[in-house]
Amino acid sequence: MLFVDECSIRVSAGDGGHGCIAFRREANNPRGGPSGGDGGDGGSVVLVADPQLSTLLDVSYRREYRAERGEHGQGRDRYGKGGTDLLVRVPLGVVIKDEDGTVLGDLATPGQRFVAAAGGQGGRGNIHFATPTWQAPEHAEPGQPGQDRVLKLELKLLADVGLLGYPNVGKSTLIAHVSRVRPKIADYPFTTLVPNLGVVSLPLGARTSSRSFVLADVPGLIEGAHEGLGLGHRFLRHLMRTRVLIHLIEVTYDPARDPERDYDVLCEELRRYDAQLAARPQLVTLVKLDLPEARERLPELRAAFARRGIKLWAISAATGEGVADLMNAAYLQVRAAREREAGGDQPAGPGASAAGQL
Repeated sequence: MLFVDECSIRVSAGDGGHGCIAFRREANNPRGGPSGGDGGDGGSVVLVADPQLSTLLDVSYRREYRAERGEHGQGRDRYGKGGTDLLVRVPLGVVIKDEDGTVLGDLATPGQRFVAAAGGQGGRGNIHFATPTWQAPEHAEPGQPGQDRVLKLELKLLADVGLLGYPNVGKSTLIAHVSRVRPKIADYPFTTLVPNLGVVSLPLGARTSSRSFVLADVPGLIEGAHEGLGLGHRFLRHLMRTRVLIHLIEVTYDPARDPERDYDVLCEELRRYDAQLAARPQLVTLVKLDLPEARERLPELRAAFARRGIKLWAISAATGEGVADLMNAAYLQVRAAREREAGGDQPAGPGASAAGQL
Protein backbone atom coordinates (compact mmCIF):
# COMPACT_ATOMS: atom_id res chain seq x y z
CA MET A 1 0.00 0.00 0.00
CA LEU A 2 1.24 3.47 -0.89
CA PHE A 3 2.23 5.43 2.23
CA VAL A 4 0.84 8.98 2.36
CA ASP A 5 1.60 11.00 5.49
CA GLU A 6 0.31 14.45 4.54
CA CYS A 7 -2.48 15.92 2.46
CA SER A 8 -4.79 18.92 2.24
CA ILE A 9 -8.56 18.60 2.18
CA ARG A 10 -11.50 20.97 1.92
CA VAL A 11 -14.22 20.41 4.50
CA SER A 12 -17.66 21.95 4.07
CA ALA A 13 -20.33 21.54 6.72
CA GLY A 14 -24.00 21.61 5.84
CA ASP A 15 -25.95 24.85 5.99
CA GLY A 16 -28.77 25.13 8.48
CA GLY A 17 -32.32 24.87 7.10
CA HIS A 18 -34.45 28.00 6.93
CA GLY A 19 -37.20 28.64 9.42
CA CYS A 20 -40.72 28.54 7.97
CA ILE A 21 -43.39 31.24 7.77
CA ALA A 22 -46.79 29.55 8.00
CA PHE A 23 -50.17 30.00 9.72
CA ARG A 24 -52.84 27.66 10.92
CA ARG A 25 -55.77 27.45 8.53
CA GLU A 26 -58.39 25.23 10.10
CA ALA A 27 -62.14 25.07 9.52
CA ASN A 28 -62.96 26.32 12.99
CA ASN A 29 -60.02 28.72 13.11
CA PRO A 30 -59.46 30.33 9.69
CA ARG A 31 -57.15 32.98 11.10
CA GLY A 32 -55.00 30.85 13.40
CA GLY A 33 -51.64 31.83 14.73
CA PRO A 34 -48.18 31.13 13.33
CA SER A 35 -47.19 27.49 12.74
CA GLY A 36 -43.84 27.73 10.94
CA GLY A 37 -41.29 25.23 12.28
CA ASP A 38 -37.53 25.58 12.68
CA GLY A 39 -35.01 24.53 10.11
CA GLY A 40 -32.76 21.60 10.94
CA ASP A 41 -29.08 22.07 11.84
CA GLY A 42 -26.54 21.32 9.15
CA GLY A 43 -24.37 18.25 9.46
CA SER A 44 -20.74 18.61 10.55
CA VAL A 45 -17.61 17.09 9.05
CA VAL A 46 -15.92 15.07 11.82
CA LEU A 47 -12.49 13.42 11.71
CA VAL A 48 -12.30 10.14 13.66
CA ALA A 49 -9.07 8.40 14.70
CA ASP A 50 -9.12 4.81 13.44
CA PRO A 51 -6.37 2.46 14.71
CA GLN A 52 -6.94 0.18 11.71
CA LEU A 53 -5.57 2.81 9.32
CA SER A 54 -1.87 3.45 8.82
CA THR A 55 -1.79 6.02 6.01
CA LEU A 56 -3.68 9.05 4.68
CA LEU A 57 -3.94 7.43 1.25
CA ASP A 58 -7.72 7.00 1.24
CA VAL A 59 -8.30 10.50 2.59
CA SER A 60 -6.03 12.05 -0.04
CA TYR A 61 -7.99 10.51 -2.94
CA ARG A 62 -11.03 12.62 -2.06
CA ARG A 63 -10.00 16.23 -1.65
CA GLU A 64 -13.41 17.64 -0.72
CA TYR A 65 -15.73 16.51 2.05
CA ARG A 66 -19.23 17.97 2.32
CA ALA A 67 -21.84 17.16 4.97
CA GLU A 68 -25.62 17.28 4.48
CA ARG A 69 -27.51 20.51 4.92
CA GLY A 70 -30.45 20.75 7.30
CA GLU A 71 -33.97 20.56 5.93
CA HIS A 72 -36.17 23.65 5.97
CA GLY A 73 -38.90 24.01 8.55
CA GLN A 74 -42.52 23.45 7.48
CA GLY A 75 -45.99 24.52 8.48
CA ARG A 76 -48.04 22.87 11.21
CA ASP A 77 -45.14 23.24 13.62
CA ARG A 78 -42.99 20.74 11.73
CA TYR A 79 -39.25 21.07 12.25
CA GLY A 80 -36.73 20.35 9.52
CA LYS A 81 -34.56 17.26 9.84
CA GLY A 82 -30.95 17.89 10.81
CA GLY A 83 -28.22 17.03 8.32
CA THR A 84 -26.22 13.85 8.94
CA ASP A 85 -22.65 14.34 10.13
CA LEU A 86 -19.98 13.15 7.71
CA LEU A 87 -17.43 10.97 9.53
CA VAL A 88 -13.97 10.87 7.95
CA ARG A 89 -11.72 8.14 9.33
CA VAL A 90 -8.03 8.98 9.65
CA PRO A 91 -5.05 7.12 11.18
CA LEU A 92 -3.99 7.53 14.78
CA GLY A 93 -1.43 10.29 15.13
CA VAL A 94 -2.92 12.76 12.65
CA VAL A 95 -2.27 16.42 13.42
CA ILE A 96 -4.79 18.91 11.97
CA LYS A 97 -3.60 22.34 10.89
CA ASP A 98 -5.24 25.31 9.22
CA GLU A 99 -3.87 26.97 6.09
CA ASP A 100 -1.58 29.17 8.21
CA GLY A 101 -0.01 26.15 9.90
CA THR A 102 -1.74 26.65 13.27
CA VAL A 103 -2.35 23.33 15.01
CA LEU A 104 -6.07 22.83 15.58
CA GLY A 105 -6.17 19.25 16.80
CA ASP A 106 -4.19 16.08 17.42
CA LEU A 107 -5.89 12.68 17.19
CA ALA A 108 -3.71 10.47 19.38
CA THR A 109 -6.23 8.04 20.93
CA PRO A 110 -8.54 5.50 19.22
CA GLY A 111 -11.98 6.88 18.51
CA GLN A 112 -10.97 10.46 19.30
CA ARG A 113 -12.96 12.99 17.26
CA PHE A 114 -12.32 16.45 15.88
CA VAL A 115 -15.03 18.64 14.36
CA ALA A 116 -13.30 19.77 11.19
CA ALA A 117 -16.25 21.89 10.02
CA ALA A 118 -19.24 22.71 12.22
CA GLY A 119 -22.72 22.56 10.71
CA GLY A 120 -24.77 25.74 10.48
CA GLN A 121 -27.59 26.31 12.96
CA GLY A 122 -31.14 26.01 11.64
CA GLY A 123 -33.23 29.16 11.49
CA ARG A 124 -36.23 29.67 13.76
CA GLY A 125 -39.73 29.53 12.33
CA ASN A 126 -42.31 32.24 12.87
CA ILE A 127 -43.87 30.39 15.83
CA HIS A 128 -41.07 31.92 17.91
CA PHE A 129 -41.91 35.53 17.03
CA ALA A 130 -45.55 35.82 18.08
CA THR A 131 -46.23 38.43 20.77
CA PRO A 132 -49.42 39.84 22.28
CA THR A 133 -49.10 42.82 19.93
CA TRP A 134 -47.77 40.89 16.91
CA GLN A 135 -49.86 37.76 16.68
CA ALA A 136 -49.27 36.99 13.00
CA PRO A 137 -45.53 37.50 12.48
CA GLU A 138 -44.43 37.15 8.88
CA HIS A 139 -40.85 36.68 9.91
CA ALA A 140 -38.56 33.66 10.22
CA GLU A 141 -34.80 33.26 10.41
CA PRO A 142 -32.65 31.92 7.60
CA GLY A 143 -30.35 29.01 8.38
CA GLN A 144 -26.75 29.80 9.18
CA PRO A 145 -24.08 28.73 6.69
CA GLY A 146 -21.93 25.76 7.63
CA GLN A 147 -18.22 26.18 8.22
CA ASP A 148 -16.03 25.83 5.14
CA ARG A 149 -12.25 25.67 5.23
CA VAL A 150 -9.11 23.97 3.95
CA LEU A 151 -7.19 21.82 6.40
CA LYS A 152 -3.75 20.25 6.26
CA LEU A 153 -3.42 16.78 7.74
CA GLU A 154 -0.03 15.49 8.87
CA LEU A 155 0.53 11.97 10.15
CA LYS A 156 3.00 11.48 12.99
CA LEU A 157 3.45 7.80 13.73
CA LEU A 158 2.69 6.59 17.24
CA ALA A 159 5.70 4.57 18.37
CA ASP A 160 7.53 4.08 21.66
CA VAL A 161 11.00 3.67 20.19
CA GLY A 162 12.47 5.13 17.01
CA LEU A 163 15.43 3.84 15.02
CA LEU A 164 17.83 6.62 14.07
CA GLY A 165 20.83 6.37 11.76
CA TYR A 166 22.41 7.03 8.39
CA PRO A 167 21.02 5.37 5.26
CA ASN A 168 21.88 1.67 4.94
CA VAL A 169 23.04 1.45 8.55
CA GLY A 170 20.81 -1.58 9.18
CA LYS A 171 17.61 -0.18 10.69
CA SER A 172 15.33 -2.30 8.52
CA THR A 173 17.37 -5.44 9.21
CA LEU A 174 17.00 -4.82 12.93
CA ILE A 175 13.24 -4.24 12.90
CA ALA A 176 12.80 -7.35 10.75
CA HIS A 177 14.80 -9.35 13.31
CA VAL A 178 12.80 -8.24 16.36
CA SER A 179 9.26 -8.00 14.92
CA ARG A 180 7.04 -9.45 12.21
CA VAL A 181 7.55 -6.46 9.92
CA ARG A 182 9.27 -7.35 6.65
CA PRO A 183 10.53 -4.12 5.07
CA LYS A 184 12.53 -4.01 1.87
CA ILE A 185 16.20 -4.68 2.63
CA ALA A 186 19.00 -4.08 0.12
CA ASP A 187 22.64 -3.03 0.04
CA TYR A 188 22.17 0.54 -1.15
CA PRO A 189 21.23 3.84 0.52
CA PHE A 190 17.60 4.93 0.95
CA THR A 191 16.20 1.43 0.51
CA THR A 192 13.58 2.41 3.08
CA LEU A 193 11.36 5.09 1.54
CA VAL A 194 8.47 4.94 4.01
CA PRO A 195 8.28 4.41 7.79
CA ASN A 196 7.67 0.92 9.15
CA LEU A 197 6.13 0.03 12.50
CA GLY A 198 6.71 -3.23 14.35
CA VAL A 199 5.65 -4.57 17.74
CA VAL A 200 8.52 -5.94 19.82
CA SER A 201 7.43 -8.55 22.39
CA LEU A 202 9.82 -9.71 25.08
CA PRO A 203 11.31 -12.20 25.28
CA LEU A 204 11.97 -11.94 21.56
CA GLY A 205 9.79 -14.27 19.54
CA ALA A 206 6.89 -14.30 22.02
CA ARG A 207 3.51 -14.02 20.31
CA THR A 208 1.96 -12.11 23.17
CA SER A 209 3.60 -10.40 26.11
CA SER A 210 2.93 -7.74 28.70
CA ARG A 211 6.46 -6.53 28.02
CA SER A 212 6.15 -5.00 24.58
CA PHE A 213 6.60 -1.73 22.72
CA VAL A 214 6.16 -0.29 19.23
CA LEU A 215 9.34 0.25 17.22
CA ALA A 216 9.52 2.66 14.26
CA ASP A 217 11.96 2.42 11.35
CA VAL A 218 12.18 5.64 9.33
CA PRO A 219 14.26 6.43 6.24
CA GLY A 220 17.91 7.19 6.98
CA LEU A 221 19.08 10.67 7.83
CA ILE A 222 22.04 12.55 6.41
CA GLU A 223 23.76 15.80 7.27
CA GLY A 224 21.41 18.65 6.37
CA ALA A 225 18.25 16.60 7.00
CA HIS A 226 16.70 19.44 9.04
CA GLU A 227 16.93 21.59 5.88
CA GLY A 228 15.27 18.93 3.74
CA LEU A 229 18.31 17.11 2.36
CA GLY A 230 17.79 13.43 1.66
CA LEU A 231 14.50 12.01 2.94
CA GLY A 232 15.04 12.94 6.56
CA HIS A 233 13.16 16.23 6.82
CA ARG A 234 9.94 14.68 5.61
CA PHE A 235 10.14 11.79 8.05
CA LEU A 236 11.77 13.36 11.12
CA ARG A 237 8.32 14.23 12.42
CA HIS A 238 7.57 10.50 12.75
CA LEU A 239 10.11 10.38 15.58
CA MET A 240 8.39 13.19 17.49
CA ARG A 241 6.07 10.93 19.49
CA THR A 242 8.73 8.39 20.43
CA ARG A 243 9.86 8.02 24.02
CA VAL A 244 13.30 6.55 23.25
CA LEU A 245 15.68 6.59 20.28
CA ILE A 246 18.01 3.75 19.32
CA HIS A 247 20.84 5.57 17.56
CA LEU A 248 22.65 3.18 15.22
CA ILE A 249 26.23 3.85 14.12
CA GLU A 250 28.56 1.76 11.96
CA VAL A 251 32.17 1.35 10.88
CA THR A 252 32.51 2.09 7.14
CA TYR A 253 35.29 2.26 4.57
CA ASP A 254 34.27 5.81 3.66
CA PRO A 255 37.13 8.10 4.82
CA ALA A 256 34.63 10.95 5.29
CA ARG A 257 32.61 8.86 7.75
CA ASP A 258 33.45 7.96 11.33
CA PRO A 259 31.12 6.49 13.96
CA GLU A 260 31.72 9.32 16.45
CA ARG A 261 31.28 11.99 13.80
CA ASP A 262 28.14 10.28 12.47
CA TYR A 263 26.70 10.33 15.98
CA ASP A 264 27.49 14.04 16.44
CA VAL A 265 26.09 14.97 13.03
CA LEU A 266 22.73 13.28 13.57
CA CYS A 267 22.42 14.62 17.12
CA GLU A 268 22.92 18.10 15.69
CA GLU A 269 20.30 17.42 13.01
CA LEU A 270 17.82 16.47 15.72
CA ARG A 271 18.66 19.58 17.73
CA ARG A 272 18.15 21.85 14.74
CA TYR A 273 14.88 20.18 13.85
CA ASP A 274 13.40 20.14 17.35
CA ALA A 275 15.08 20.57 20.72
CA GLN A 276 12.60 18.28 22.48
CA LEU A 277 13.30 15.50 20.00
CA ALA A 278 17.03 15.91 20.57
CA ALA A 279 16.39 15.51 24.32
CA ARG A 280 14.92 12.01 23.98
CA PRO A 281 16.86 9.25 25.76
CA GLN A 282 19.18 7.52 23.28
CA LEU A 283 20.66 4.04 23.22
CA VAL A 284 23.77 4.49 21.07
CA THR A 285 24.48 1.21 19.30
CA LEU A 286 27.29 -0.04 17.09
CA VAL A 287 25.83 -2.36 14.45
CA LYS A 288 27.12 -5.04 12.08
CA LEU A 289 29.23 -6.65 14.78
CA ASP A 290 29.49 -9.70 12.52
CA LEU A 291 31.92 -7.72 10.33
CA PRO A 292 35.60 -7.94 11.38
CA GLU A 293 36.22 -4.19 11.15
CA ALA A 294 33.33 -3.44 13.52
CA ARG A 295 34.42 -5.97 16.11
CA GLU A 296 38.02 -4.77 15.85
CA ARG A 297 37.09 -1.17 16.61
CA LEU A 298 34.53 -1.97 19.33
CA PRO A 299 36.92 -1.57 22.35
CA GLU A 300 38.25 1.73 20.98
CA LEU A 301 34.75 3.10 20.31
CA ARG A 302 33.41 1.97 23.68
CA ALA A 303 36.24 3.82 25.39
CA ALA A 304 35.66 6.94 23.28
CA PHE A 305 31.94 7.07 24.08
CA ALA A 306 32.60 6.22 27.72
CA ARG A 307 34.71 9.38 27.96
CA ARG A 308 31.56 11.27 26.97
CA GLY A 309 29.52 9.45 29.61
CA ILE A 310 27.71 7.37 26.99
CA LYS A 311 27.26 3.61 27.15
CA LEU A 312 27.85 2.04 23.73
CA TRP A 313 25.76 -0.99 22.89
CA ALA A 314 26.91 -3.41 20.18
CA ILE A 315 24.80 -5.80 18.09
CA SER A 316 24.61 -7.84 14.94
CA ALA A 317 21.09 -7.95 13.51
CA ALA A 318 22.33 -10.59 11.06
CA THR A 319 23.37 -13.08 13.76
CA GLY A 320 21.25 -11.77 16.66
CA GLU A 321 24.25 -11.07 18.88
CA GLY A 322 23.40 -8.46 21.51
CA VAL A 323 19.94 -7.75 20.10
CA ALA A 324 17.94 -9.19 23.00
CA ASP A 325 19.91 -7.13 25.53
CA LEU A 326 19.36 -3.97 23.47
CA MET A 327 15.60 -4.58 23.21
CA ASN A 328 15.38 -5.21 26.95
CA ALA A 329 17.22 -1.95 27.60
CA ALA A 330 14.83 -0.12 25.26
CA TYR A 331 11.83 -1.62 27.05
CA LEU A 332 13.13 -0.48 30.45
CA GLN A 333 13.53 3.06 29.09
CA VAL A 334 10.01 2.97 27.64
CA ARG A 335 8.56 1.67 30.90
CA ALA A 336 10.31 4.40 32.86
CA ALA A 337 8.97 7.04 30.45
CA ARG A 338 5.43 5.67 30.74
CA GLU A 339 5.67 5.80 34.53
CA ARG A 340 6.88 9.40 34.42
CA GLU A 341 4.01 10.34 32.13
CA ALA A 342 1.47 8.58 34.34
CA GLY A 343 2.83 10.50 37.32
CA GLY A 344 2.65 13.80 35.48
CA ASP A 345 6.42 14.26 35.45
CA GLN A 346 8.29 15.83 32.59
CA PRO A 347 10.44 13.66 30.31
CA ALA A 348 14.08 13.20 31.23
CA GLY A 349 16.18 16.21 30.34
CA PRO A 350 19.06 16.50 27.89
CA GLY A 351 21.61 15.34 30.44
CA ALA A 352 19.95 11.95 30.86
CA SER A 353 19.05 11.59 27.19
CA ALA A 354 22.43 12.46 25.77
CA ALA A 355 24.14 9.81 27.82
CA GLY A 356 21.71 7.15 26.72
CA GLN A 357 22.48 5.07 29.81
CA LEU A 358 20.38 2.79 31.94
